[in-house]
Amino acid sequence: MYSSILVPIDLDEPSSWQKSVPTALALGRCFDARIALAHVVPESLLTLKGQWSSLSVRRMLDDHRIRLMTLADELAGGARVEAHVTSGSIYDGILQIAAETGADLIVLASHRPQMKDYLIGANAARVVRHARCSVMVVRDQDS
Repeated sequence: MYSSILVPIDLDEPSSWQKSVPTALALGRCFDARIALAHVVPESLLTLKGQWSSLSVRRMLDDHRIRLMTLADELAGGARVEAHVTSGSIYDGILQIAAETGADLIVLASHRPQMKDYLIGANAARVVRHARCSVMVVRDQDS
């Protein structure tokens, strides 16, 4: 049913992968699907820390790529997991990687909404609305 599963994660927020990665790995085993982890470095972070130096931005993206590959190895438990890093707005980056990898399912974590989510809109909600493939939102029991 699914051949390519994308799991967006925030490297600095473990709640973004604690439930979604095991769910995606289980689905991947069931359907013999490829699993890809995706991380989007927000443009604001690149501006703040990279100060628009191309070398600094490249270094930052490489650092995030290494962190994502390390995390993928830790979480995969021997399964082959791809790692993709891009920059920009979170939901646009997720949708871009989904298109590039040919994902037919996006598995992402939900969280307890905060005030900022009501003011600017949650990335998960935007991905659900705009994705060209199926999206599974994995909820924590406390959410």
